Amino acid sequence: MEYVRFMFNYLSGIFMSENIHYISPAKLTFEDVEDLLEKHKTLALSEESEKLISDCKNWLDKKLAGSEEPIYGINTGFGALCDREISKDDLSKLQENLVLSHACNIGPELPHAVIKLMLFLKAHALSYGKSGVQVKTVQRIIDMFNHDVIPVVCEQGSLGASGDLAPLAMLFLPLLGRGEVYYRGERMEASYVLESLGWEPIRLEAKEGLALLNGTQFMLAHGIFTLLKAFRIAKYADIIGALSLDAFNGLIGPFEERIQRIRPHHGQIETARNFRSILSGSELIERPKKHVQDPYSFRCIPQVHGAVKDAIDYVANVIEVEMNSVTDNPTIFPEDDMIVSGGNFHGEPLALSLDFLSIAISELGSISERRTYRLISGERDLPEFLVANPGLNSGFMIPQYAAASIVSQSKQLCTPASVDSIPSSNEQEDHVSMGGNAATKVLKVADNTLKILSIELYNASQALEFRRPMKTSPYLEDFLKQYRTRVDFVEEDTLMYEGINQTIDFLDKGRFA
Repeated sequence: MEYVRFMFNYLSGIFMSENIHYISPAKLTFEDVEDLLEKHKTLALSEESEKLISDCKNWLDKKLAGSEEPIYGINTGFGALCDREISKDDLSKLQENLVLSHACNIGPELPHAVIKLMLFLKAHALSYGKSGVQVKTVQRIIDMFNHDVIPVVCEQGSLGASGDLAPLAMLFLPLLGRGEVYYRGERMEASYVLESLGWEPIRLEAKEGLALLNGTQFMLAHGIFTLLKAFRIAKYADIIGALSLDAFNGLIGPFEERIQRIRPHHGQIETARNFRSILSGSELIERPKKHVQDPYSFRCIPQVHGAVKDAIDYVANVIEVEMNSVTDNPTIFPEDDMIVSGGNFHGEPLALSLDFLSIAISELGSISERRTYRLISGERDLPEFLVANPGLNSGFMIPQYAAASIVSQSKQLCTPASVDSIPSSNEQEDHVSMGGNAATKVLKVADNTLKILSIELYNASQALEFRRPMKTSPYLEDFLKQYRTRVDFVEEDTLMYEGINQTIDFLDKGRFA
């Protein structure tokens, strides 16, 4: 019996440790973040980070006790008020006032997954022990994450310069027992939730408000969340594009390895290889063709999809650096007996990258819509609008309208935010990144592109049925088999939005090899 109890405890311990992410200065990867979100892991502060945070706070306390020297944001005002000195008795009130005054974040609410990412990323940034915060402040952030206490945070208000001040202020109002949160599916006052969980409000000490509000976690969370979507969207674009190519009776020649070898962009080579693999064994792709060329939307897939993948890889490298960075200000270096006021909170690296990512992802939607149009155009022995009796039935006429509308919206959203700058704080903050706007736009563009690809899949799967009894590749036949469990072939006019939404859901939840 003792042995059974021992093994139960031992195995339980293994399971629990596998379902915990320990926050530490160790390098954070996209795989870590995806694992955290998909497996609903809880967070814990590592002993290493607890010591780093504690040592930094102790050093700062001693520094303030033995010096009257003004230190920005710790015993001075903020922004253009940086020359106003604050008495030691008011240092805590200064930090509390900072959070309250900066909480002017408005507009549509963010997805809860993005808000949880913001909590996690701030805890991770503070784990380096360069910010002068209390251990219990970081622990409360972790507690909020673990108990699904989701602060109300909205889209608008960040300039992406002194960090994401307004949304981060909203994120951390609940530490003070202020603001609103979602808890157990309901929106309620943070003070009520703190009381119900037995949590005392945090009394912020010197530097803490600034450490919480300075930082790029609003932009960064959007960037990570969008990239996780983009990785999947790029994969789906190849699968759906291959299905459209076969349904359109397209040519495999443009995907030949030799062509890619003499223009060896990595993404182009990868895309052509993917198409050759996905279409391997297709009866349709191998049969003789009467035509000698396909339209660009098919023939130039390696070049377009490939360039997008290269852009995604570039942005991923920038984002990975950022998620392993300290971005608040001033920064404390206890080992060197220094406090440095700098600009690590400036969002320019993210703003430029997220604008680039918007443009790249939108191109997958743009070329997808053109393939959709070709499938319904009545070319290559396919019926107009992909129905057996066009005229009486409009068939797939209007889904292409919807795709065109969404493509146009994405083009408008791709106007760069990073080229704009409006000075703030009495010109003290005289160049800003506008990365907050770049961040919210890029997520919308990614969602739009998934919808456009869904419409292409809806059309391509319909078109392929008019090629029967011939078959596409075993891979795509299996993919279609999975798809047909969710979305039916359209015999005659029906409610097309249902099929589109079912397709979006299929891709959004799907995982395909």
